[in-house]
Amino acid sequence: MTRASVAERTRLSVFIGGRAFRSLASRLHAHPLLRWRLLPAKTDRIEIAPQDLRTADVTRAAEIYAGRYAFAGKVVICDRRSPFEMTPPSDEWAANLLGFGWLRHLRAGNSAITRANARALVEDWIALQGSWNATAWRADILARRIMSWLCHAPLVLKDADARFYRRYLRSLTRQVRYLRRVATEGPEGATRLQTQIALTYAALCMQAQSRHLPPTVRRLNEELERQILPDGGHISRNPGALIELLLDLLPLRQVFAAHNVPPPAALLNAIDRMMPMLRFFRHGDGSFAHFNGMGPTPPDQLASVLALDDARGAPLSNAPHSGYQRLDAGKAVVLMDTGLPPPMGLSQEAHAGCLSFELSWRQNRIVVNCGLPAANRETWRQVARATAAHSTVTFNDTSSCRFHKSGSFRRLLCGVPIIGGPSYVKVARGEEDNAVVLRAAHDGYAQDFRLLHARILKLAADGNRLDGEDIFSPAAGDTLPDRVPDEFAIRFHLHPAVKANRLSDGHGAILVMPDRDVWTFNSYEHPVEIEESVYLAGSDGPRRTVQIVIYGHARNQPHMQWTFLHVPQAHSGGRRGRPDEPELPL
Repeated sequence: MTRASVAERTRLSVFIGGRAFRSLASRLHAHPLLRWRLLPAKTDRIEIAPQDLRTADVTRAAEIYAGRYAFAGKVVICDRRSPFEMTPPSDEWAANLLGFGWLRHLRAGNSAITRANARALVEDWIALQGSWNATAWRADILARRIMSWLCHAPLVLKDADARFYRRYLRSLTRQVRYLRRVATEGPEGATRLQTQIALTYAALCMQAQSRHLPPTVRRLNEELERQILPDGGHISRNPGALIELLLDLLPLRQVFAAHNVPPPAALLNAIDRMMPMLRFFRHGDGSFAHFNGMGPTPPDQLASVLALDDARGAPLSNAPHSGYQRLDAGKAVVLMDTGLPPPMGLSQEAHAGCLSFELSWRQNRIVVNCGLPAANRETWRQVARATAAHSTVTFNDTSSCRFHKSGSFRRLLCGVPIIGGPSYVKVARGEEDNAVVLRAAHDGYAQDFRLLHARILKLAADGNRLDGEDIFSPAAGDTLPDRVPDEFAIRFHLHPAVKANRLSDGHGAILVMPDRDVWTFNSYEHPVEIEESVYLAGSDGPRRTVQIVIYGHARNQPHMQWTFLHVPQAHSGGRRGRPDEPELPL
């Protein structure tokens, strides 16, 4: 067993032990003999209702009134039964139902009927699960429900009688007390930060909770400083986490102001850092690049967040703490993953996509990663996390990160964490011949195959040409050991809107965009294949697409050069020649 393997096992054992201890503590807090202490001594009062920035759909209110609950790609028709009596078709569906975020749709209806419907559903939950339900009282779902009940208290409590008002407030107070006890026992990352956000909401909005504001704000500041990196990215490296967190942090800032309490500096600084990163991850069509768990971009939610961006500055080009690079030139945008995997406790959604990139031109997405769907994520998650689902190099059909394989600890670990992968990624930016040049290398394959992978991208000043080179070198010594397999596959997943046809010489492809713009791909002396792929992050679910693949052996082909070239419209009707070979530094 190698020293690296021993270190990985040691880290995994420590992590499992910590999760087991926190899980046991959470179960003890949930014991019936201890839950009685959570009963409120008196009825609380809501003083402020935060704003919900998530977009509401009045047609969903009609569906809910009819007993049709559509969440996470699953539909349950209750047929006059309470939705809280139904067997959930998936964990995602249950999380959406029990989080009560759908109250915003009923609020959009703004009628006596929708208010009565909201009260009836809240009453059902209190009666059926208000005492205890393992899923409903899970920390992440509980935090979301508390925020939903606070945000939509005007909907639920308007026209309510005194009995319901007391029941609602007593249940909400009990939930807040329980969440305060288990706040540090849930999964690390965005979930734990949202837990602190929910507790801060409660301390500001509920009269009897105000005494908890100083310690709650202190813990919120600690989580913000730990999770929001200096460049504004989230520690999980998931771009989508920024949208979700800002949808809660921006109203929290407003609640502080409405309460005449200065917002903490850590909150203001975190928001100021996160806002530019939203623009960093955007392509020309406004959607986010698909890295580390990012699925379809919610355009309405993103627009709500960006509308509150006071700076509206140009996006960053270098995000070293988050591990990403952005190249902008002309009408082209290139985004590249140049970071290490996140810490083990935050890696349950992280992908093995080191040195993968995405390319867009105007409103056209050209090269993409597969991403994740909005619904049925668990079905696709491990497929989407593999290196082969990214536009980068795969060696011997193996991912550059190693995932925990044992299913026995999956629930305890809250997913499948990364237990090994690149230990360093070197990045350098520069300019040559008026072009932006990005060089990066990682050692994710050094342990298994004694190989290092380096990638050079060179984007022309007008954005019409992207030259690339993939370099394979021994991790130690001058040559690869004979016994080590060295087959590689360089993959370029194409957006479903791109039509690809292989050129007659077999060394390239012609790519036609939806607006009839034309690009060519050339690999010079190396044959290319056009193979099937799947684009998981479509707004309407997974879609078939294709990928360009170059196969080879690192011993025989240690340098692989390729080019994406935009063909001007004026020449689109003529014969397209092969571009000159790029002059890339080695």
